[in-house]
Amino acid sequence: MRIALVSDCFLPRVGGIELQVHDLARQLVRAGHSVTVLTTTAGPPATTTFPVVRLPALAGIPLPAAADVLRNGMSRFDVVHAHTSLISPLSWQAARIAQAGGVGTVVTLHSLPGPTVLWPPAWLDRRLGDVGWTAVSDVVADVLRRSLPGRTVDVLHNGIDAAAWRRPRRSGHPLTIVSTMRLTRRKRPVALVRTLELIRDQLPPGRAVRAILAGAGPQAQTVAAEVRRRGMSEWVRLPGRLTRHELQQLYAGADVYLAPAELESFGVAALEARCAGLPVVAMASGGVGEFVRHGIEGFLVDSDTAMAATTAALLTDRELLARMQVHNRSTDPVMTWDDVVVRHLAAYRTQRALSGLSLASAP
Repeated sequence: MRIALVSDCFLPRVGGIELQVHDLARQLVRAGHSVTVLTTTAGPPATTTFPVVRLPALAGIPLPAAADVLRNGMSRFDVVHAHTSLISPLSWQAARIAQAGGVGTVVTLHSLPGPTVLWPPAWLDRRLGDVGWTAVSDVVADVLRRSLPGRTVDVLHNGIDAAAWRRPRRSGHPLTIVSTMRLTRRKRPVALVRTLELIRDQLPPGRAVRAILAGAGPQAQTVAAEVRRRGMSEWVRLPGRLTRHELQQLYAGADVYLAPAELESFGVAALEARCAGLPVVAMASGGVGEFVRHGIEGFLVDSDTAMAATTAALLTDRELLARMQVHNRSTDPVMTWDDVVVRHLAAYRTQRALSGLSLASAP
């Protein structure tokens, strides 16, 4: 099948959507399909396994020439898969052009709108036509279903290679709390610093603990200042953005992972930590509950104080901590790449059939 993956954001910019689109493209190529990535993010024109078409844009907004490229090139594809957040001008434009040109179109929403966000899915639905609406989690899908009554909204989870995150455990370290995120307000890194202080206060006196908050972003200086202001610099490390390999090494010497975001559409970073064997303590309001069951792979909480109390109790109960770590290291989540690719291809074939075009050339 000839597949176009469209994403405003792509490598070399690093983030959840960027890495997932890259990995999905590689997995689809491995399954025997032809994949092209379309993006407005500047960078090299190809990877080792698939071409990347980088369309002209100004401050992230596609220039008119980008629309010409899309219109002239859409007929090459059997299906177009637009990966969208709330503001994704290229992806929304590509979905509309593909659908108007009779090309099967799948749209996946990767973001969870907040209660105060003005986001018009019904208006987009009227403009896009008969696309296949999907979301990265049931939490996001439920938002779309309420906004688009009568529309079917399926779930296409993000995927993971669980085995790649299972590195040999390192011993001899103090109790270690980790988290990784883009340091933005939406991810709540400053709130996490306050939570870390509460956790330490609730541990038994003399219990050694360290925390490592990895990531970069616009709130990096604010987070560092908060750590200094609270006198936490001796036990809280801020190493900046880490590569996947560095994160895998970090998790091999850690004990628990915290996910403080309240509007987490899925939580790829938390999924990676869970596959590495770390119990995950996350906010119940987001999509982490897709792969973390309360009391089994970790805990789902409804406030920062509950996150602190739950984490402190877990770190104090060595038997429970070890049992959760063994379970997470030995049990795959449902969203391994084998399953995720099958579900994506099923969605592509459905939309290809609805477009009225033949699938005879598809493998």
